[in-house]
Amino acid sequence: MIEFLTADTSSTASLLVTFLPMVLILVFMYIILYLPQKKQDKKDAAMRASIEVGDTVVTIGGVVGRVAAINDKDDTFVLETTSDRVKIRFRRSAISSVEKLDMGNTAKDTAKKDAPAKKN
Repeated sequence: MIEFLTADTSSTASLLVTFLPMVLILVFMYIILYLPQKKQDKKDAAMRASIEVGDTVVTIGGVVGRVAAINDKDDTFVLETTSDRVKIRFRRSAISSVEKLDMGNTAKDTAKKDAPAKKN
């Protein structure tokens, strides 16, 4: 039982060969699991920070509606859900996805791209 504590070089090499696969598995798990999750968390935080009044939002509970008001002080927003103008207050962390309000700029941009160029 105390054989691995001796200063013999062969037992040190044996000890290294024993723990090397475990270390490689830990590094592999860090690269495969932790880094992509961290990247996704940053992406979600940016999405939640970019909501504006008028955006269509889907919550993690499945509630779909339009943002009616945003309160930055306590990190909440008011969601207007139906044609009856039912308003519900949610935290920003409850947002699953956001569809930005289209102000008609994309229609003008596509019309400009599709128009034939004038030749002089």
